[in-house]
Amino acid sequence: MRRLLSLLLAALLPGAALAQNPAITDPVHDAAHPPLPVAFVMKAPDGAGAMNALLWLAGGAGPHPALLLFHGFPGNEQNLDLAQAARRAGWHVLTLHYRGSWGSPGQFSFVHATQDAHTALAWLRDPANAARYGIDPARIAVAGHSMGGFMAADAAADDPAVVGLFLIDAWWIGKYGAQTATPPGLAAWRANHADDMPPLAGATLDGLAAEARDHAARLDLKARVLAYGARPLAIHGSAQARGADNLAVLDAAVQAGNSHATGGLWDTDHSFSDRRIALATTLVDWLATLGPAAR
Repeated sequence: MRRLLSLLLAALLPGAALAQNPAITDPVHDAAHPPLPVAFVMKAPDGAGAMNALLWLAGGAGPHPALLLFHGFPGNEQNLDLAQAARRAGWHVLTLHYRGSWGSPGQFSFVHATQDAHTALAWLRDPANAARYGIDPARIAVAGHSMGGFMAADAAADDPAVVGLFLIDAWWIGKYGAQTATPPGLAAWRANHADDMPPLAGATLDGLAAEARDHAARLDLKARVLAYGARPLAIHGSAQARGADNLAVLDAAVQAGNSHATGGLWDTDHSFSDRRIALATTLVDWLATLGPAAR
């Protein structure tokens, strides 16, 4: 009879017979502590704009570890499937739109985005926010895709308490910006990113290129990853996009003595369009190495 009931349950509940892989399987519902989305506006410390943000609260009694997840430039790929997978694994996840992007008040710029990344990390660490939302401030990891990969590395490098850094085809903004110093390089920049501008306020293609050139040292991905040190690090690059730069940064981290550095090259596009389940599984498995997630 028990076996019959188990078979019936598996037939009635999709995924019930599958292994509990948070990347593809829903968790057991906790009526007392259900997962919830919390939308809010995070103000910039200097008062010049704000970030539309969303905290994806995991189900189950807390406190929970937290993942800060940054999207790229301009952010057409939000990676919210990764946010949901991490949440199903027991992690709160904070996502946001940088100042001047996707309706967030203020002016978009690369330097503003770095400031926004630091602001978001500080928000997770704020004792009042940690207490209100059940965040474990001692178990915060940071992840980012493309430009968001640089923002993740930048914020994590300056916060020695971050427990892990996960980069997805991260953008070496300073190196790319230096290439716009020549007329062919600037023309390529304009052609490649003309369609990226509509969601961004207060910015121009030429202005962003100049900013990337002028702040090339500040926007150096390898320097920020090396400044992050020997903590857990994962770098996953796309063979069809920024894989070469990502492998170079990963190799530099290993050569610098980071024995916790993992990753590699994926045969897919910049958005990992045909590897989303694999990417989500990789993220969830990596998060599990940072300590047992609260359930």
